[in-house]
This record gives sequence, C-alpha cells and structure tokens, in this order.
Amino acid sequence: MKRRIRYLILAIFMFVLFLFGYTIWDNNRIIVTEEEVLIKDLPQELEGFTILQISDLHEKEFGKNQIKLIELVNSLQYDSLVITGDLLADQNSLNYDPIYMLLEGIRNKEHALFVPGNTDPVKSFNVRKNRSEKHEFIQGLESRGIKLLDSNYSITKGGSKVYFVDFKKSLQAENNKSEIGGIEALQLARNDMSILNNLTEQDVLIGLTHYPIVDIQIDQIKANPNMKFHNFDLIMAGHYHGGQIRLPFLGALFVPEPYYKHGGLFPPSDRVKGLWEYQQTKQYVSAGLGSSKAISFLGFRLFNTPEINLISFKNRRE
Repeated sequence: MKRRIRYLILAIFMFVLFLFGYTIWDNNRIIVTEEEVLIKDLPQELEGFTILQISDLHEKEFGKNQIKLIELVNSLQYDSLVITGDLLADQNSLNYDPIYMLLEGIRNKEHALFVPGNTDPVKSFNVRKNRSEKHEFIQGLESRGIKLLDSNYSITKGGSKVYFVDFKKSLQAENNKSEIGGIEALQLARNDMSILNNLTEQDVLIGLTHYPIVDIQIDQIKANPNMKFHNFDLIMAGHYHGGQIRLPFLGALFVPEPYYKHGGLFPPSDRVKGLWEYQQTKQYVSAGLGSSKAISFLGFRLFNTPEINLISFKNRRE
C-alpha cells in the first residue's frame, strides 16, 4: 500500500514537472494561424489579398532582441500588417524596447496599421499648448513605420480598394461623440468616415478594433438610430488571448468580456478566437502572443500557443 502511494506521488510529481516544462516551452514558441475569408463578389484583383495580424504582445520577448518573431514575420508574404492593440503590459509602462526592436526588424511595413488596446497609451494632454497630442509611445511607433489608425486608410489594387477603419471611431462619428478634441475633432472624424457611405461593390471594408464586438453589441448598435453599423466585410480584433488558460476538451476558462455571463467565465467556445459570423458580419479574433498579468500568478498561457495570423481573401461565388 505504501509503495502504491509512493508511486502515485512520483507520478504526480513527474506530471507537474512535465507540465511546467511544456508550458515554458509552449509560451516561447510562435505559430502562424492561417484563415481564408470568403467575400461575396470579391474583385479579381483582391483575390488572395493577405493581412498579417499581430496582437496582444504585452512586452513579451521571443528570443534575444525579438529575433524569433522578427524572422518569422519576415518569412511571410502579406499586403498589409495590422496590430490590434495591447503591445505594452499597462498604460504606465515605459518598457518600449520589446516593441521597438520588433518593429525595427520587420521589413514589410508599407501598409502597417495600429489600433490601441486597453494597455496602450494613445493621447496625452499638453498643458502648455492646451491640447491633446499623441503619446510618446505612439510617436515612437510611427517613427518606426507604424501608422496609428485614427481615421481611415486605403490600399488600391487595380480598380478596387481595401479600406481599413477604426471600428470604434466609425461609431463615434455617427453618434456625434468624440473621445477628445471636441467639435473640431468630431467634424474631422465625420469627414474621414463619410467615405464609408460611398463605397462601391469593388471595395472591401475592414474594421479594426482591440475589443471583439459580441453579438449583443451588434444588436444594440443596429437598434440605435444614432449609430450606423457599416457593411464591414470583416472585423479584426484581439483582447481575449484565445482564453489565456485553456484546458483540453473544455477550452477557454475565461475571457475578459463583461457582456458574457459571469463576466466571461466559461465563454462560448466559438466566440473566443478565430473566425465567426453573426448577422452577415464576419469577425476574426486573434489569440495573440503575450499574456495578461492582471492576476499575477496567472501571467502565462496554458495549452494556448502564441500566434500571429495570416488572413487572406477569397471570392465566394453563390
């Protein structure tokens, strides 16, 4: 009997040791998750248009000077790079090096866009000039070839365009509200977003946001006469980390989503990461690269390999 107990204790110890080692190894590797998005009547010149998505780095380093992540990104072909927020660990962090090293190493930044997450600073108030301006971190991103998507951005292919827009700002412009800058900023937002009302069948519209837009939010926006939910061909988001802690057969234990029951505990398995569609709106959510340290002893990913994402367009023929 005592021998069985010793064997059991040894087996548990070996399992814990294996799990610990596996988790460290798994948290420090990166996979490329590929997804084809079917778009009805997609113009031929946009067939195969590819977006590389990076999300939720949280200052995580992959190799010395980010060499593993840089080499992986530079091995991929894509038309646009989008970063969907949470590059820093928190808004007060000054540890910019892991992000700046990555961006300095990436070669293809011809069309590189950024929307901020909840841990990223965006604006700071200049008392002497009595105005809001871009935070030094954002200025650092832009000096390294990354554009803050504060209005809309388009890429032309033949006679077609792919438009990128900050999803949240598209709603603010319609809702007569602006986070900062008052009437002048609101009018600028309206002018920038007015182009979305004049898109042609040859154009594709992509909404970028850090926070996924859950089903109930879509319903609320569409029911609000002061808001307009544009005909997005795709919305791209991050934030959930794919459910940072995942268990075999059960999936994600938690995502930070107040719209779900119990604040996101045991969320819907088909709304945690990847591609889904609701009311003819497709949405893709990246599981991202890093981990949140909101709960310090859970500042790691479990059975949840860090990922970057390659999204390509394909024509959907009826």
